[in-house]
Amino acid sequence: MNLFFEESGDFKAGSVMSQAGEAYQVELASGKRSKIKAKDVLLQFASPDPSTLIEQAKAAAAEIDLEFLWEVAGQEEFGFAELGTEYYGHAPQPVEAAGLIFALHTAPVYFYKKGRGRYKAAPEASLKAALAGIEKKKQQLLVQASYVEDLKQHRLPEAMKPLALQLLFKPDKNSIEYKALAEACDVMQTSAQRLMLAVGGISSPKDLHLAKFHFENFPKGVAFPAIQVPALPTDLPVADVQAFSIDDVTTTEIDDAFSVVDLGEGKLRVGIHIAAPALGIQRGDAIDLIARGRMSTVYMPGDKITMLPDELVNTYTLGAGQTRPAVSLYATINTEDWSVLATETKVEAIPMASNLRHNDLDDLVTEDNLANDAGDYPHKSEIAHIWKWALELEKGRMAKRESFGMKPEQTNRVDFNFYVEDDVVSIVRRKRGAPLDKMVAELMIFANSTWGKLMADHGIPGIYRAQGVAGGRGQGGWAGRMQVRMLTHASPHQGLGVDQYAWSTSPLRRYTDLVNQWQIIACVQHGITAPLVATFKPKDADLFAIVSGFDAAYSAYADFQNNMERYWCLRWLQQEAARQVDAVVLKDEILRLVDIPLVIRLPGMPQTARGAQVKLDILRWDEVDLSVEARLLEVLNTVTELGDDEDGDDANALQSDTDQTEAAEADQAIILDAVDAVDADPADADATAVDAEDATQQDQQNVTQENT
Repeated sequence: MNLFFEESGDFKAGSVMSQAGEAYQVELASGKRSKIKAKDVLLQFASPDPSTLIEQAKAAAAEIDLEFLWEVAGQEEFGFAELGTEYYGHAPQPVEAAGLIFALHTAPVYFYKKGRGRYKAAPEASLKAALAGIEKKKQQLLVQASYVEDLKQHRLPEAMKPLALQLLFKPDKNSIEYKALAEACDVMQTSAQRLMLAVGGISSPKDLHLAKFHFENFPKGVAFPAIQVPALPTDLPVADVQAFSIDDVTTTEIDDAFSVVDLGEGKLRVGIHIAAPALGIQRGDAIDLIARGRMSTVYMPGDKITMLPDELVNTYTLGAGQTRPAVSLYATINTEDWSVLATETKVEAIPMASNLRHNDLDDLVTEDNLANDAGDYPHKSEIAHIWKWALELEKGRMAKRESFGMKPEQTNRVDFNFYVEDDVVSIVRRKRGAPLDKMVAELMIFANSTWGKLMADHGIPGIYRAQGVAGGRGQGGWAGRMQVRMLTHASPHQGLGVDQYAWSTSPLRRYTDLVNQWQIIACVQHGITAPLVATFKPKDADLFAIVSGFDAAYSAYADFQNNMERYWCLRWLQQEAARQVDAVVLKDEILRLVDIPLVIRLPGMPQTARGAQVKLDILRWDEVDLSVEARLLEVLNTVTELGDDEDGDDANALQSDTDQTEAAEADQAIILDAVDAVDADPADADATAVDAEDATQQDQQNVTQENT
C-alpha cells in the first residue's frame, strides 16, 4: 500500500513499510523513511508507484480549469474528494484526487484552506479583487522590466525624472521606480547615485551633494516665505562715531564694525558695534521661527544658505554710508599700557563710514607697515590703535590660558579661502594671525567675554561656550579639557583664555547670537530688573532646547561644508591637472597636500616623521564618494613646522571605515572656536583660539571665506 500525505506544508507520496496503531512507517522514493500520522494521510493507493503519482498529479493539476472548479465548488466548505466527484463526474482516481489537491493548494486566491484536505471557495467579490491585484502586479512587473531595460541603456524613464532625488535620498521602497532602480544597480554592479548620474537624473556630483544636504536638512526647500520686514527703530540715539567694518570681499552679512575716538590725555575710546536685528525680531514671531528653524547660515564654497531672508539682512547689515541700529561695546583705553579703564554697552544707531575688504588691505596692513607707520589706506590711524590694543588683549589671554595649565596658542598655520566663479575654483593660502585677522579676532573675543559677564552679573541666562575640565563630559586629563560644550550659565573657556565666552557678535548669521543679543539688550535697557523682562527668564527650558537644536544643526552644516570643500579640492586637482603634488605628514598614514587643504589616507605609508614633506602621485579620485588614491614617490628633505594643535586629532577626523569621512578634513581638529567662525570669514574669527569640539565638528567655517 502507498500513501499520499501532507508533511510540513508539502505533499508527498511513499510506500508503507509498517503500521503501528495510528502511525505509518513510510519509505519515500529517495529512500528516506518517515513516520507519518494517520491524520496527515490524504489518499491510500496501490498504483501507480509513489513517484509516478506525484509526477502525473502535478501534470493533472496544471490541466484543471480553476474558474470552472471555483464555480463547481459553491460557497460551502468541502473536502477534496467531494469536489472531485462533482468536477470529474465520478469518484476521482488517485492521480485525479492528488492532482485536485495540488490545484486547490496552489490557488489560494480561489480557495481558502480550512483543514487537512478541506477548502472553501473565495467569495466572488474577494476573488475579483484578488484577480485584479494579480493583473495589476503583472502589469507593474512589465513596466518595471521596461524601466530596468531603459536604465541599462543609460536612459532615464520619463516617470522617474521627477522622482530622481527622492529615489536617492528618501525613496518609497515599495514603488516600482525604486525596485527598477535597485534591480538595474544590481545588474550593472553600480550604486544608485552613480547610475542616476550616468542617466542624467542628476547633472553633476556637486548637485548630488547639494541635493542630499537639502533633502536631509531643508526638505521643504531653501526659499523663504514672504515676510514683513520690521521697520528700523527711529528713537535710537545716533552715536558720534564714524564706524568701519573689516570683511572678506564676498561678505554680505556685515554685522560687526569698529570705531576709535581720541579722548585726549592718553586715552582712547574703542567701539565694537554689532548689528542689532534683535530690535526688530521678537521671540516667537514669523522671522524668529524662520531663524530658529535654520539656526545658522550655511556656508559652502561659491554659495550659502542664509539664516535670515535677504530683505531683513539688507535692512540691518552695517553697509557703508548707512546709519543702522547696533549694540555697541565701548572700551576706554589707557594708551600708556593699553589697559582697559572702563567699558559701557549702548543700544544706538551707528553711522557707517566704510566697509573695508581684506583683498584690498592685506598687502598694506602688515606688521612691518604697522610698526613703521608705512603705507596708505583708509582708517590708518584707527587701525594702528586697534592693532596695539589687540596685541595687549592677546598677551592677556595667553597669560590667562597658561594659568589654566594650557600651552600657548600656535599661530604658524596656514588657512585656505575658497572662491568659486562659473564652476572654476580658486583656493588661496592665507597665513593665520595676519594683523587684520588678529584685530578682529581679539576684539570679538573681548566683546563676547565682556557681554557674557554682563549677562551673568545681571542674573539672566545666556548661551555660553565653555572649555575645560568643568566643561568636559565626565572625562579627565587632556580629553576632558579639550571638550567644548554649550551652557546657559557663565563658565571659563580655557582654550581662549577667558573667564566666560558667549557668542554674541553674529546675530545675522547665528541664532545663538540673536538669543544673546535679546538678553544683552535687556541688561542695557532694564538694568537690575533685567531678569524680570528678559526674553529668556532664568531656568527657561526653551533655552536648553535651543542649545540642543543648534548643536545638531551646526554640526550638520559643518559636515556639509567640509564635504563641499573636499569636493572643490578634487575639482582643483582636475582643473590644475595636478598629478604629482607635495604633501605634509600629519600622523602615520594621514597626509595633507601643501597647496590645498586636502587630507588623504595613504595605506602602507612607511613610518615618517610628523611634519615631513613627501611627493605623491595622485592616481585617481572620485567626486561622488570624495575618495582619493595616491602613491608615495619620495620623501623630501623639507620639514613643515606643525603647531601643537596640528597633531593626531587631525588624523582622527578621518574614520577608517570609509573614504567619505576623509571629507571631514582632518585639518579641522585645530580650527578655532571663533566668534564669527560660521561666517567663514578668516578676519572675522577668533583667529588663534583652539576649540577642539568645534575643530572636529563645526568651526571649519573659520578657515574659509564667507561666500556671496
